[in-house]
Amino acid sequence: MAAVTLSQLNPGDKISEDVLTPLGSILLQKGKVITPKEIEILQAFLVASVDIEGGTSNKARENTNEDAVQVTNVSFVTTSLHEEYDKMVQVLRNVFNSFVAGSSLPIMDIRKQLENTLENIKTYNLLTFMPRQFMEKDYLLHNSIASALTSYQIAQWTGFPQKDWMQIAFAGLLHDIGNVRIDKAILSKPNALSPDEKEEMKKHTVLGYQLLKNVPALNEGVKLAALQHHEKVDGTGYPLGIDSTKIHPYAKIVAIADIFHAMTLNKAYRKAVSPYLVLEQIQSDAFGKLDPAYVRTFVEKATQFHNGTVVKLSDERIGEIVFTDRTHLTRPWVTINGTIINLSIERHLHIKEVLR
Repeated sequence: MAAVTLSQLNPGDKISEDVLTPLGSILLQKGKVITPKEIEILQAFLVASVDIEGGTSNKARENTNEDAVQVTNVSFVTTSLHEEYDKMVQVLRNVFNSFVAGSSLPIMDIRKQLENTLENIKTYNLLTFMPRQFMEKDYLLHNSIASALTSYQIAQWTGFPQKDWMQIAFAGLLHDIGNVRIDKAILSKPNALSPDEKEEMKKHTVLGYQLLKNVPALNEGVKLAALQHHEKVDGTGYPLGIDSTKIHPYAKIVAIADIFHAMTLNKAYRKAVSPYLVLEQIQSDAFGKLDPAYVRTFVEKATQFHNGTVVKLSDERIGEIVFTDRTHLTRPWVTINGTIINLSIERHLHIKEVLR
C-alpha cells in the first residue's frame, strides 16, 4: 500500500482504502480501479492524495481485464432477468384471466416463476430497470411484478427474516389482484375518474382480500397487504381508516413499492415521472402517510452506489452521477462536460430520467 498525490495517480491504479469526503461520506470505495473520470472527481473534491495498492502496472491491467469480464457477466445476467420478468408477465396475465373466469389461483405456477425471477434480484436496479416490452394496457401486470421485486429488496434491506422474503414478494405481486373484479372501463379510463368511479376503484382492496383469504399457501400478511396497501400511518387511508399500529408490516412495505412504480411507469392518463422526483415525493409522504423507518431505509439503499449512472437533467443536459451526499440522497452531484452540478444547491434542476 502506498499513498500517492493526484499528480502521481495513473489510470489503472487500484485504491486500497476508501476515499472520504470532508463530511465523511464515501467518495470512492476500496478496490476501485482509477480511470480519468475518478481523477476528475478527486480533483473536484480537492483530495490531496490517495492510498493505492503496490505494483500498479501489470496488476492494474489484470484488474481492468477482470472488471471487463464482470461487466460481460452482468450483461448476460441482466438479460436473464428480463427473460424471467417477461415470463412472469405472461404467468400473471394468465392468473388475471383465470380469476375473471372464476378459476382457482394457480399458486404453484406463480411461485415457481416468481422464484425464477428473484434468482436474478442482484442485477435488479429499481432506478434503472425498465421492462423490454411495455404496453399501457398491461400497466397492472408490470406494477405488480415490479412491486414484487422491490418489496423483496425492501424486506432484505429492513432486516426481515429470510422466511418472510418470498411471502413479501407475493404480497407485492398480488396486492392489486382485486382489480380483476373492477370494471375494465374504469381501469383503462384515459382521464380523471368521477367520484363514483373512485369509490368503485377503492373496492379493489376488499375484493383482493376476499380472493386471497382462502389460499393456504399465502400467509396472513400477504392477504392483509392486498387489503391494507392504501392505508396511511395517520389513519387517513382506505378501506378501514386504520393507523400505523394496525397496518401489517407487509402492507407498509408494499405501499412504498406500489407508489414508486405507480409513478415511474406510464399510465393511460399520465406519463412516467423521474424516479428521483418520486423518491422525493416518497420522502415527503413519510410524514403521516408511509412508515418513516421503512422509507428512510428504502431511499438510502435505492440511491446507494450509483456513481457513474448516466442521467438526463430537467434542462435536457446529459451527465454522470459522481457523488451522492447522504444528507441529500435524491439530489446527487452530476458531472457534465467537466463541470460538477450539485443538485442540492441547484434546486431549479432535477434528474428527469435515468438513462443507464
